Amino acid sequence: MTTRLADLAALTKPGVTRMCLLTTLGGLALAPVAWDWTTSVCALFGTACAVGGANAFNMWLERDADARMSRTRRRPLPAGRLAPAVAVRFAWILSVVAIAVLALGTNVLTAGLAALAIASYVLVYTPLKYRTPLALVIGAIPGAAPPLLGWTAATGSIDAPALVLFGILLVWQLPHFLAIALYRQEDYAKAGIRIVPLVRGVPIAKIQAVAWAMVLVPVSMMLVPLGVAGDTYLVCSVVLGCGFLAWGFRGLDNRAGVRWARGFFFASLLYLPALTLALLWDVAG
Repeated sequence: MTTRLADLAALTKPGVTRMCLLTTLGGLALAPVAWDWTTSVCALFGTACAVGGANAFNMWLERDADARMSRTRRRPLPAGRLAPAVAVRFAWILSVVAIAVLALGTNVLTAGLAALAIASYVLVYTPLKYRTPLALVIGAIPGAAPPLLGWTAATGSIDAPALVLFGILLVWQLPHFLAIALYRQEDYAKAGIRIVPLVRGVPIAKIQAVAWAMVLVPVSMMLVPLGVAGDTYLVCSVVLGCGFLAWGFRGLDNRAGVRWARGFFFASLLYLPALTLALLWDVAG
């Protein structure tokens, strides 16, 4: 039973879910309304179920491709520890629970956005990965939903700061996943996934990663002129963004290879939670 529960939990991609919950919390904290514990708990739980459900559907659909990749072949489905029917039922349960909790515990807008994010991630992004590298940008749209869900759960509306939060997470995903693609090219080639380095070439993938990292700096600063973040956040966003960008520029050297890409990936993992914590610190202060 313990092993079965662990395998079901693995279908939700816990690391991804935790990152999404942190950004959802940022949306909740930034919203210009009084903190409501019931709404906040429902928003976080509902978002966790939505993200977990979308990831479980994704793993179910990609189980054959995962079996061909060294990074994913030990996942519960390709390893044969879970039956596909169990995984898809689990995905449906999580998704239905997510929409119900968000609709009853927050509002219909948040539930609708979550449903749209799940559907677009599973039905649009996942199949497009095997057809075009543009799937990266398309998949970043539902991937950027968590902070927007936090904001709408608290306010019941989509406002300019919510769109900026959405934009930050959307833009952040692009250099993040390009870095993964650069140091996992062989794995993706085995699975038949059309990533930028394989289709457009490594130099183009590096240029795209740096370009998106450059865009991330001004986008992250937009919360300040909107009046929802102050000087502390502004300084942190500039320092973090420039540090992340500096690492990206190192990759434009032709000698920069897998080691640089892996470092750029880990830099992205540090950037997002640090930026979110800086925002929460600024709001709390």
